[in-house]
Amino acid sequence: MTVNDLDPFGQGVARHNGKALFIQGALPGEQVDITITEDKRNFAQAKVKRRLNDSPQRATPRCPHFGVCGGCQQQHASIELQQQAKSRALARMMGKRENPAVVDEIISGTPWGYRRRARLGLNYLAKTQTLQMGFRKSQDSELVNIQRCPVLVPQLEALLEPLHECLASLKAVRRLGHVELVHADNGPLMVLRHLDALNDDDRQKLERFSHSHGVDLFFAPDSETLTALDDVQPSYHSDGLRLTFSPRDFIQVNDGVNQQMVARAIEWLDIKPTDRVLDLFCGMGNFTLPLATRAESVVGVEGVAALVAKAEYNAECNSLKNVTFFHENLEDDVTRQPWAAQGFDKILLDPARAGAPGVMQHVISLAPTRVVYVSCNPTTLARDSEALLAAGYQLRQLAMLDMFPHTGHLESMALFERLDQVE
Repeated sequence: MTVNDLDPFGQGVARHNGKALFIQGALPGEQVDITITEDKRNFAQAKVKRRLNDSPQRATPRCPHFGVCGGCQQQHASIELQQQAKSRALARMMGKRENPAVVDEIISGTPWGYRRRARLGLNYLAKTQTLQMGFRKSQDSELVNIQRCPVLVPQLEALLEPLHECLASLKAVRRLGHVELVHADNGPLMVLRHLDALNDDDRQKLERFSHSHGVDLFFAPDSETLTALDDVQPSYHSDGLRLTFSPRDFIQVNDGVNQQMVARAIEWLDIKPTDRVLDLFCGMGNFTLPLATRAESVVGVEGVAALVAKAEYNAECNSLKNVTFFHENLEDDVTRQPWAAQGFDKILLDPARAGAPGVMQHVISLAPTRVVYVSCNPTTLARDSEALLAAGYQLRQLAMLDMFPHTGHLESMALFERLDQVE
């Protein structure tokens, strides 16, 4: 059996009896003996019994947990092969089978040490009286005890072993939920979810860990409450602006790719000082605030109230007076929302995985000259793009964002321009 492609989840793809065959761990160009593990009507799954040759693009995984931990799927493939496979998948989804789209650019950063946020599960094993701290296994709810994680930024990876030792020593070790690690521009922070109140001894141990390792500590006794050990305000930079955030706020995990993504969106929109710009699903202003430094006015719309409040605060901190934010559900009837009657020259969308079906027709009715759509799900990007193409827009630029190297996540951004504006 000869493998001829790689899917976004790190599986080799071959054809057998006219059916797609997905082979875990195999790479394009490799010949393999396989065992079928699942045989469906339109496809089959297989595992490798024996590999007869190695692809020149096979790489040695850096992580000792690779193949067991469910976090990464592609460390056995070179970063070039990963990016090519994702670009081909994006091109197929954004075009027709016989006429795939053209991916103009791959936007990438460092393939290792890029992840500035991680949530680690905690599980106390009573039988062995040990604490597990780590990520879920591949296709399993069990935890993998993590000692190393080379995709984490080095400052967070360095915390794994001492943090595990600290948490394992707590009296409350049986009643811990999870721990979140985040690397802000002003240093690392951690959020500890604990199911019972912590006694003084445990709090002192955690405080000592916090101070000795330079980590800002936050306690989370429930899903709503967050208490900081010290008075800190985490922040990161977007296009030179300082954006503060709460440890639970959504921020892009890959800072290097985020910086490039914001710059490319600004470039594609070709913002003029007279432009009125709309930013839908704006979060806490990752795109909105950089746009506001260039446009006449910007409106940001977001469905999460806490993010809207943070966006308004960040606009004030950066002395931006020409930006207005609205807290609105963009899955509802947007035509009745207070921002909807305004005129806009350019529009940016950055929706969640479900895409933006509820707002596409209104985007079209606003008739912007350019639309930039940032996507974390190529399937919904392709679906929403159809509405723009049918309304007389043309796909002018398409970029694959390598936001999560070594994983199956495929992110992208696309520029659409109204046909009467195309030269």
